[in-house]
Amino acid sequence: MALDGIFLRHILREIEDEALGSRVNQIYQPNRDELVLVLRTFNGSKKLLLSARANSPRVNFCAETPENPAQPPMFCMLLRKRLGGGKLIAVRQQDCDRVLFLDFSCVNELGDTVYLTIACEIMGMYSNIIVLNRDTGVILDSLKRVDLTVSSKRLILPNIKYELPEAQDKCSLLTASPEEIVEKIQQLPAEMPLCKAVLNTVQGISPIISREVEYRVCEGATNRGGELIMNRLTDELTKLKALTEACSGKPFTVYREDGKPMDVAFMPVEQYGGFFRVEQSESFNAAIDHFYDERDRQERMRVKTHSLIKLLTNLRDRTARKLQKQHTELRQCADREQLRIRGDLLQANLYRIPRGASYADVENYYDENGATLRIKLNPAISPAANAQKYYKDYQKAKNAEIFLTEQIQKGEQELEYLDSVLDTVSRAETERELSQIREELTEQGYLRKPKGKQAKQSALPPLEFTSSDGFTILVGRNNRQNDRLTLKTAAKNDLWLHTKEIHGSHVIIVSGGKEITETAIMEAARLAAYHSKARHSTNVPVDYTLVRHVSKPAGAKPGMVIYVNNRTVYVDPLGVVSD
Repeated sequence: MALDGIFLRHILREIEDEALGSRVNQIYQPNRDELVLVLRTFNGSKKLLLSARANSPRVNFCAETPENPAQPPMFCMLLRKRLGGGKLIAVRQQDCDRVLFLDFSCVNELGDTVYLTIACEIMGMYSNIIVLNRDTGVILDSLKRVDLTVSSKRLILPNIKYELPEAQDKCSLLTASPEEIVEKIQQLPAEMPLCKAVLNTVQGISPIISREVEYRVCEGATNRGGELIMNRLTDELTKLKALTEACSGKPFTVYREDGKPMDVAFMPVEQYGGFFRVEQSESFNAAIDHFYDERDRQERMRVKTHSLIKLLTNLRDRTARKLQKQHTELRQCADREQLRIRGDLLQANLYRIPRGASYADVENYYDENGATLRIKLNPAISPAANAQKYYKDYQKAKNAEIFLTEQIQKGEQELEYLDSVLDTVSRAETERELSQIREELTEQGYLRKPKGKQAKQSALPPLEFTSSDGFTILVGRNNRQNDRLTLKTAAKNDLWLHTKEIHGSHVIIVSGGKEITETAIMEAARLAAYHSKARHSTNVPVDYTLVRHVSKPAGAKPGMVIYVNNRTVYVDPLGVVSD
């Protein structure tokens, strides 16, 4: 785990320095595993993120606030009622354990001062945020309730006494001497690597720190149990103890070759040599926020896109199956002329057909050779009624062909629209973009309207770029924005671009009264190809024409337009442009 107890101790010190004495101004719960406390400090507002996510539990000041749901969860409402306006009076930690306590002085409904504590337990998949009465230790509520169905050892439920997590059999650098820690390490099996022995003995350090200790201690030596090694280990633990007591560490981030952060530490990391880049951050809060920010954003997007993709995929498959069935029925309607012919032949030969016959052999005067045609009859009805039935079946097939042709056209348009929305979802980069796609699907009747009054979100602006020769290029984010950008925002003399017969964004080059250059067209075409389903392809065809030549058919789905007088250019979304 990146956030260990000693790193958390340094974060505690920064929270004390920057936010002690601050007031709780706002409380948000972006999702079921995170809370954001907006603290009003003497130096402005600070956003304190409390996360109990299994893969990124932490407490730190955050630069970006995750997007919030329209309706706050009940736990958030409880905190707003009990903690709103409260004053942060203390930040505590149990030794070097990964449990942080935030103490607040609050005022209840009667005007009395009460003291509440938020216990932040940073324990991987068992992480939790618990609110309790500081004086009595009774739990008011928690982000994750733990009852007997989850654990029989430690319950986390309202109105029961809070108990600390079970302590590990490890030595704290704040209370134990380096010699005591070394003595305990020597009692472990000799074949155990030193890094693992340190990790199993010292409280509050992560694997990267234990490996760093091993690297510094064992450099040039192979025998873990030797006197030289133990003396070096004692010296290294003495430095680590002094660093922990004084909170004198520095935040460092280790980056992979692709530039993604791999780990964080509260001391310089030398174990990787020059294979990985190590950089010092400006603060511990900034280091841990940067480390988890991209990972959390991707996880939140993955969860939110999963339900949308599943819904759209099911709708698309259902529409495709319906179209296939309608095409089969339409092919059957192609033989309707044979029904009319049989009706005519029966009508012409009624006098020759006895009642109760199961078939009739008649001369087919529609055939040039005048061959005999056997017509199947229903013996329960008269020959005239059989003729009328063939006429009715003919008319039914004729009407069905008109109806099916219309329905197939609508179904194909719906399939095109669902494919376009699926493409938009796959390219969405923010939760707000997904939210606006949901609004679009709600308007089109694919999603139910949420109950209760919903806060209306302002529309996102289109993506904006500037060509190398100074032209503004606008790119739509979704179907509704494509319509707005093309049909309302763009001027008639602006240039419109879109991938040819491939789902993607509408792209506008703002002319500004000037003649649009070939360079701007090529760069905008590359953007159109990149913001489309063909972003990973090469030699992508992109159509372009003036906005005045683009129109929207009546009743068309969002994002669907027709255009004329267009030209086509072939581009590589990630490379050079080709004519």
